[in-house]
Amino acid sequence: MPYPKAKVYFDGSHYIAIPHTTRPKAVKSFGEEDQRAMDENLRKIASEIMDKSVSSDIGDTPCPTEEDAARDEDEKTGKQTGQEDTQEEKQESKTEMFERLYEATRGEKTRNRFRAILKEMTPMFEDKEKAKEFVQMNFRRKARNRIARNIRLFRKVNLNGFNWFVTFTYDDKMHTEQSFRKKLTNTLSHLCSRKEWRYIGIWERSPEKKRLHFHGIFVIPDGTIPGEMSEKKSYSITDRKMQTTHENSYFRKHFGLNDFKAFGQKDGVYDAVKYLVKYIEKTGEKLVYSRGLPQYFVSDIMDEDVLCFIGDDDGKLLLADDFGCWDEGCYMGKVSPETIKLMPKANN
Repeated sequence: MPYPKAKVYFDGSHYIAIPHTTRPKAVKSFGEEDQRAMDENLRKIASEIMDKSVSSDIGDTPCPTEEDAARDEDEKTGKQTGQEDTQEEKQESKTEMFERLYEATRGEKTRNRFRAILKEMTPMFEDKEKAKEFVQMNFRRKARNRIARNIRLFRKVNLNGFNWFVTFTYDDKMHTEQSFRKKLTNTLSHLCSRKEWRYIGIWERSPEKKRLHFHGIFVIPDGTIPGEMSEKKSYSITDRKMQTTHENSYFRKHFGLNDFKAFGQKDGVYDAVKYLVKYIEKTGEKLVYSRGLPQYFVSDIMDEDVLCFIGDDDGKLLLADDFGCWDEGCYMGKVSPETIKLMPKANN
């Protein structure tokens, strides 16, 4: 029996399909090994900070969603029914305090970060054990959310065929930082809607001069780059060596310095993505996605194209490398970048 309207993604080695179902969504799992590793790491940290006689087992502690945790803790810290809070009297909830401290300690080692947050939050609880459980639960929630974001990111990268790494640098002679962000974002939006560009990027500042940059990986179809490209050589103060950049005249005129680097191989794309991920984990900045950047394409899957069942409860299908793509009973061809462009897309 074929599997209609399955969501298909590429994991870097194989195509994997998620069959369509009308059943309610199950809670996502990231695998027992990943879960045990996170639990063990938190147990080690907690056991060194707390009294050794206090149990550090967090296996029975459920891992709520961000919405569940926020709702539960707001209810626990709220005033009794019948009492009204004014804006001035409203107290910071435990979850809000954890989020604030989590951001304030960003960049520190996990052990030191855990210790600092636990110390600040302990007075809000009846005893140290309850404070420890709460902090462990939220560290675990953050880890799960980070895994989910990275999975979504790499599925988008594998599906969309990124071919350029581009850097745009703020020039204070041409813009303020606000106008630079606004105009560049608007220009890229027009290129996405009119020329089918796609991108994933991040705003960052240089380590020394703190000059604003925008780094991004781009899908740029052939013949759609405005202006002219030229090769320039300059001395990099940071790297202390000569460097070659490929600058575009259109972006040079409207924004300032820019550098376009074509990806020669798949590993180059992954290296660029790892750089973006490392930066957001260090600074807390968020990735910027262009519209219309799916992580799945939708296809009917024939039985003969299924190699085996994989995943939790065998809920996914491992597909043959040359499986056929079908759209509502119409054969679109064997899977390829050209065929995938013709298929319907999905993002969740």
